[in-house]
Amino acid sequence: MTVDAAASAKSPRILDPMDRISEVLFGVIMALTFTLTFAVATADSLAVRTLLFGALGCNLAWGIIDGGVYLLARLNSQGRAILRWRTARDAPDAGTAQQVVADALPPLLASVLEPAHLEAMRLKLAQSPEPASPRLTESDWLGALGICLLSFLSTFPIVIPFLLIGDARLALRVSNVVAIAILFLCGYMFGRCAGFRPMAMGVAMVALGCTLVGVAIALGG
Repeated sequence: MTVDAAASAKSPRILDPMDRISEVLFGVIMALTFTLTFAVATADSLAVRTLLFGALGCNLAWGIIDGGVYLLARLNSQGRAILRWRTARDAPDAGTAQQVVADALPPLLASVLEPAHLEAMRLKLAQSPEPASPRLTESDWLGALGICLLSFLSTFPIVIPFLLIGDARLALRVSNVVAIAILFLCGYMFGRCAGFRPMAMGVAMVALGCTLVGVAIALGG
């Protein structure tokens, strides 16, 4: 019902760990589509500057877009929670209302609840006042800003070697090493959050990231 909304309201975290990991992963992949297609053999200061502005500008643009989509998703989550509440309230019988409540819960949690528990939840919802209309909170706006910044700032470790190292070939190698390290770290953190083996997931994320970069380059991304 409103379990997700309540959990978000009580959580001190503005963004879910997976939101943070996915934005960093996206930013790294987008930056790699620039660096891996960079012609180091003929690179000069103008080419390096073009690479930097291109990578940073692209990730900034997509960060803004992702932030906007995040806000829409937050409104959608609130709206769907209210619709479920109304469906349970207006159900023709208690059994139908209990099913609505069960469907709104995570499957594992719903599977262990007895009908009496669902009925208690239904009655509690029926006694609750009409929820307020969906609206964006300060936390939502901060979350959108965080998504934008993560996508944008994750580009810097990949392109900084081109600023600090005069040899474009060496800068590219260092940049690729940094990117692989970030991909591994994203996989490691994902493994910890999702209950997988962190080291194995780190290696898998490097492989997945490289594959996605190849797909993006092949399709002209």
